[in-house]
Amino acid sequence: MIRFSRHRTAHADGVAPAAPAGGAQFIGGRSCGCLLGVMLLATPLATPLAAESSYPVPSGQNVTLTEVLLDEGPGELWVRFRFVAPAITRETGSISYDLAGPDMDHLCDAMAMPYLTSHQIAPARVVISLMDRPVVFGAQDPAATQFFETYRPVDARCIWEEF
Repeated sequence: MIRFSRHRTAHADGVAPAAPAGGAQFIGGRSCGCLLGVMLLATPLATPLAAESSYPVPSGQNVTLTEVLLDEGPGELWVRFRFVAPAITRETGSISYDLAGPDMDHLCDAMAMPYLTSHQIAPARVVISLMDRPVVFGAQDPAATQFFETYRPVDARCIWEEF
């Protein structure tokens, strides 16, 4: 069931946790690194940021926002910013996790935090996700490459959280 909040956003009731029992599949990175396949259900914002807009990042790769999700499934509010970043693809990509990590840090500080402040949303965690192709949140796509990081918002800054 979806209910609308005062922020003109949609929340999903009964959302599954962000990672499967026993944790996500790890491949490199500081923490979650690369999750291939599964991220479980949440609901997109009813009025997202300028979806399909490119954002500048330190690596110089093309990063496009696809959706912003509010997820109360972990037992507290998490806001997920999901981006398509075609350069991270396994076969032909030029951006490794080591180069994409600072991009996610930058997106959290420069894009997510101002958005949260302007919409008066105070989440417990912010998740920045990069995927090499659009993947429906919660759908499995073993061929997709996804990098993600979790942050704790503190004083309008993103503090990286080890998963």
